[in-house]
Amino acid sequence: MKMIITILTVTVLFGCQEKSKTITNSKDYDPYLITSNTPSSDLLNEEFEFWQKEFNNDSTQLIAMSRVSGLHAAKFGGTGDISELKTSEKLIKKSHEIAARGKDSYLRSLAHNYVSQHRFKEAQVLLDSAYSATDNRKATEMMLFDVAMELGEYDRADTLLGNIKDPKDFNYLIRLAKWSDHNGNLDAAIKYMEQAKQIAEERNNKGLKLWVYSNIGDFYGHAGRLQDSYNSYLKTLELEPDSHYVKKQIAWLVYSSEKNTKEANRILDSVMVNHKAPDYYLLKGQMAEFNGNTSEANIEYDKFIKATDNPDYGGMYNAYLIELYANREPQKALKLAEKEITNRATPETYQLLAFAQLKSGDKAAALKTIEEHVAGKTSEPKALFHLALIYKANGMDAKVKPLKEELMGAFYELGPIRAKEIENL
Repeated sequence: MKMIITILTVTVLFGCQEKSKTITNSKDYDPYLITSNTPSSDLLNEEFEFWQKEFNNDSTQLIAMSRVSGLHAAKFGGTGDISELKTSEKLIKKSHEIAARGKDSYLRSLAHNYVSQHRFKEAQVLLDSAYSATDNRKATEMMLFDVAMELGEYDRADTLLGNIKDPKDFNYLIRLAKWSDHNGNLDAAIKYMEQAKQIAEERNNKGLKLWVYSNIGDFYGHAGRLQDSYNSYLKTLELEPDSHYVKKQIAWLVYSSEKNTKEANRILDSVMVNHKAPDYYLLKGQMAEFNGNTSEANIEYDKFIKATDNPDYGGMYNAYLIELYANREPQKALKLAEKEITNRATPETYQLLAFAQLKSGDKAAALKTIEEHVAGKTSEPKALFHLALIYKANGMDAKVKPLKEELMGAFYELGPIRAKEIENL
């Protein structure tokens, strides 16, 4: 959950016609799988210990409170422990209450926290309030753009992007890349990300380089440039050996491109020692399902459901749960999809609702939903796949064929299980 800131022994077509081949080499990343090799976490813990002592000595000290709240959020990023994010939320609220000035900065911090929790509407309310302040309006506009994209308010997002326009600004370029990707122009998105990467490297800013290396690795993967994707992930690990996100992405590459589930599981097992996030179980379940081990797959899926049952997660995993329930308990998926629509009505959430309607046996309702809210409004592969399934269920084969051809270029992003289903469309 990022940028708030996504994965045949025969040759297959990828996004830019790259042939399937072995990309990875375990010797490249094995040093980063040593579970005691956690420099980022170690540094974070040291800083946290210092500021926690300061805060304990005076719990009304605003600087210490702000630092501790930020470090709790960082610990969530490093460990996956949702309680850290909730603790950060409480401290930001307290900081905002006692601050005599600069309240807009605390509103942005709280909004950022809410975005991490997928509480986008609440984040937007906070940012709109912060926007009334005269200081740092550009910082607020950038976050408002992010939230507008998550809420499907694309006209507002376009206006906000125009407000912050600066082709030499890193933060503008990464948002322009997101906008281009939303509009189906992946080549342009990569171009802008590469421009942002150049800025990060010229500044030699470690934080910016970490962000752009990992994210451009994802973009390269979507485009079928798997070698470039892998190399970018390795560059991230050189800077941050304990990047759980990148190691998971390498595991996906090993699984989706190379079909090596044993190695992908080995990578995930090392990551899961220090980072506790429910979605690892989901990926393990997918790999077991790909291997034909239904019982093991169900065990992993059940672990995912149990892990996400924590109320602190709120709607953070709704999209994953809807897809999983659609094949297990369609009515449950339908109710959850309807709830997700109230949280954010986007083409991506509507396609989940349509999929749940299809699996619930109402193919007519599913068709109505996609024609009104999805078709022509997104190029996201998963949405196009569900679009094709619904057209096929409604006997609209003429509309299935072009979607199938387009989806043939998304095998890597959708994964081997979906690839087989696409071939059978």
